[in-house]
Amino acid sequence: MREQTWSLSEDLSTPVLAVAVVLLLLWLVFLVFELKNRERFGVGIAVSGLVAAILLGATLLRPAHVTQKGSVVGSKVTVLVDASRRLSLPDGELTRRQRAEQAVQSIEQHFEHARLELSAFGENGIRPYARQGQVGDFSSESDLVRALEALAESPGERPRAVVVVSDGRFSQPAPGLTDDALRRLVNRLGVPVHTVNVATQVPKDASVRGVRAAGAAVAHQPLAVTVEIGCHELDCAAIPVTIREMLRGEEAALLAEGVAKVRDGRATVELPIVLDRAGPRVVEVAIGAPSGDEVPENDRRLITFNVTRDRIRLLHVAGRPTYDVRALRMWLMADSSVDLVAFFILRTKENNSMSDDSEMALIPFPVDELFTEHLPSFDAIVLQDIDAEEYQLSRHLTSIEAYVRAGGGLIMVGGPASFIGGNYAGTRLEQVLPVALDPSEEPFGLEEFTPRYTAAGLAASVLRPLRALLGVSLPPMPGSNTLGPAQDGALVLWEHPTRVNDSVPMPVLALREVGDGRSIALGVDGTHLLAFSQQAVSTAGRGYGALWEGLLGWLMRDPRYEAGSVELVQPCFPGHPTRLRLVPLTAEKARVQVELTKLGRHGEKPIIKESSSPGDGQPIEVDLGQLEVGAYTAKARIGAAPPGRLDFACEQGGEAWQDSRPDPTRLERIAELTKGRAVAVDDIKSLPTPPETQVSVERHVHPIMPPWLWALGATLALGVHWILRRRGGLT
Repeated sequence: MREQTWSLSEDLSTPVLAVAVVLLLLWLVFLVFELKNRERFGVGIAVSGLVAAILLGATLLRPAHVTQKGSVVGSKVTVLVDASRRLSLPDGELTRRQRAEQAVQSIEQHFEHARLELSAFGENGIRPYARQGQVGDFSSESDLVRALEALAESPGERPRAVVVVSDGRFSQPAPGLTDDALRRLVNRLGVPVHTVNVATQVPKDASVRGVRAAGAAVAHQPLAVTVEIGCHELDCAAIPVTIREMLRGEEAALLAEGVAKVRDGRATVELPIVLDRAGPRVVEVAIGAPSGDEVPENDRRLITFNVTRDRIRLLHVAGRPTYDVRALRMWLMADSSVDLVAFFILRTKENNSMSDDSEMALIPFPVDELFTEHLPSFDAIVLQDIDAEEYQLSRHLTSIEAYVRAGGGLIMVGGPASFIGGNYAGTRLEQVLPVALDPSEEPFGLEEFTPRYTAAGLAASVLRPLRALLGVSLPPMPGSNTLGPAQDGALVLWEHPTRVNDSVPMPVLALREVGDGRSIALGVDGTHLLAFSQQAVSTAGRGYGALWEGLLGWLMRDPRYEAGSVELVQPCFPGHPTRLRLVPLTAEKARVQVELTKLGRHGEKPIIKESSSPGDGQPIEVDLGQLEVGAYTAKARIGAAPPGRLDFACEQGGEAWQDSRPDPTRLERIAELTKGRAVAVDDIKSLPTPPETQVSVERHVHPIMPPWLWALGATLALGVHWILRRRGGLT
C-alpha cells in the first residue's frame, strides 16, 4: 500500500505553529485595512502582500511531500478462557472444559483474519492457554477482574476486543454488584468484552456450598462450624449433615451431626465440634444428598483446620516422690504454658487399710474418671515410676493405647516401677511404646553409666537445645531400666554403652510415632542430674529444661523440634501429580523417605516414596504420584532424624465445585456494559470482528523547496510589496 500526503515542519511544536498562523492571519487583516487608504496600485499591493505572506509562512512552516508505504493487518483480539476446575463439571455428554475447547476452535475460525492471543485466567491473573491433552495449571477460582487488570497494565499493543469463554460463575466480579460497580471493574480496557457461555445444562445437584468457622480452632475448645448447603431441582426438604475427623490408622471419628432445613434452594446449619489435637487436622463435612444428584462429588468437603493450643494440658502420674519425679513436677509447674494435673499415688494394695478412701486422702485419686471420661482432654500423659498392677492402672491401659493412636502423647519415664518393673510388658500399652518389653528380663540395672548419643540423636532437632549447652557429654546416670529393641518406626536417640539386646546396644531414649499420636520411652530416673550435679554447674542447671522442653515440644509437634518443614508444592487434586516439598534444617547429605497413608481407614498400608538430599540445604521435592480422593498424612524422614508430618486433603473439585450452577446472567451483563455481545458456543459466528489495523513500514519526507529558497522568495516579495506601498501612497 502506497500513500502520498504533505505535512508541515515536524521540528516545530504545535503552539509555535499556532502562533505563526495567527500572525499571518493578522498580516492579511491589516493588509485589507491598508488597501482602503491606497491612492493607486491597489491590485499590485494586494497581490504582492498576499504572495509575501504566503512565502513568509512557507519559510516558517516549511511544507514537504510525505510518501508512506504500509500494510494492513488484522486487529489484536484477546481470548480469555476460564481455567477454573469448575469447568471440569459434566455438561451432558461432555464437560464444560471440552465445550470451552470447542469454543476456542470456533473463535479461531471466526477471527481468522485477526491476531488472536489465547490466554487462560484463574486466581493469579493470566497465563498461556493449555489446550485439551496438554498439562495445565487449573485454579480453584476464576478471577476475571484481575485478568482484565493484567491486560490493561501489560505493555505493548492493546487488544481491540476481548472474548471471555466461561460459564459465568466467577469468583470476581462477585454476584450482586450494581451496574456502575460492575462497569468500573470490567471496562478498564475501554474495548468491547464479548462473552461465550460454555454451559448448556444446569445439573440437578445438592452440595456443600461453604464451610466457615467462627474464630480460630483451639485444642479442647468448642468451635462453631457453619455449613452452607445448596440444592437445585431436587427434593431437599431436610438434608442430614455430618462432621468427622479423619484419623491415621483408625476409622473417622464423628464430631457432630445435624439436619439442614432447605428453603428456596439454600440452607445453613451450625454445628459445634471439639478438636483435641493441635496441628493440621483434616475434617470431613458431608451431606446425605437425595436421589437424583448428578454431581455427588461435591456432597463432601475435606477441610484442613490448623489447630492451635491455648496451653498444653498435661497429666503427670507418679508412684512415689523421688528426686526425678519432684524435679519434673516442679519444672512443669513453673512453665506457664503448661496446664498440669499431677498425682502422687502413695497407697498400694499391700499397704491398703480397711479405712474408706475418703478418710485416707485429702483429694481422692479419680483414676477411673481420668483414664476414661477426661482422657481425651489431655495433650499428653507422663507415667513416671508407677506400677500398673499395684496402682490399678492395668484396666485402663487399653484406653491409653487407643488415646495415643488417636493423637495423644505419652512419655514413660524410668524408675524401678516403670516398663518391665511396672508390669507393662505384654500389655496393650507396650504396643504403642517405642521399645519392646521382655518380662523375663531383670527390670532394672543398678550399675552407673553415661548415656551415649546415637547417629539419630546427633541429628535430631529434639535434642539440639541440649547439645548446644553440653555438646555430646551427659552426666552419669544411677542405673537404667531394661528396655528391649526398638519397635517398628521408632528412633533411638540415646543408647547404653555396655548393655545390649542381641548384640545391639540397648535403647535408653527412644521416640516413636504410632497412629495419630507420639510416644517417648526414657529408661532412666536420673535426668534431674542435668539440673543438680557437678556437670550442671557450668550451665546453671539449664540442661534439664533444654531436655524436657525438646521432648515435650516434639510430642506436641512444635515446628522447632521437627526434622524440617513439610508442605505441598500445590493443592492436591485427583488425576494430577502431587509433589511434596521438604525443607531440611541441616545441610547434610541424607536419605529421604516419605510414608504416605490414607486417613480414616483402619489397617491402611502406607506407600513408601524415597529420594535423597544433596546436602546443600535446599528444599527437596518428592513426587507422590496421582492420588485418589481422600485425606492423607505424609511422614517425611530425612536421614536418621525423627520424621516430620503433614496432613492434607485431596478433593475432586474442592471449592471450585461447591456451586455447580452456571451464571449466564452475569455474562450477559458484562457484555452489555462493555458494548460487547453475549453468545453461546454455537453462535460464535455472530460476534462482530474489529476493523483491520494499518501498520506503517516506510515513510519518506521530501521538502517542496529548500528553506533558503523560501526565505529568498519571501524577501523579494516583501521588497516588491514595500515599493508598491510607497508608490501607492502608503507609509
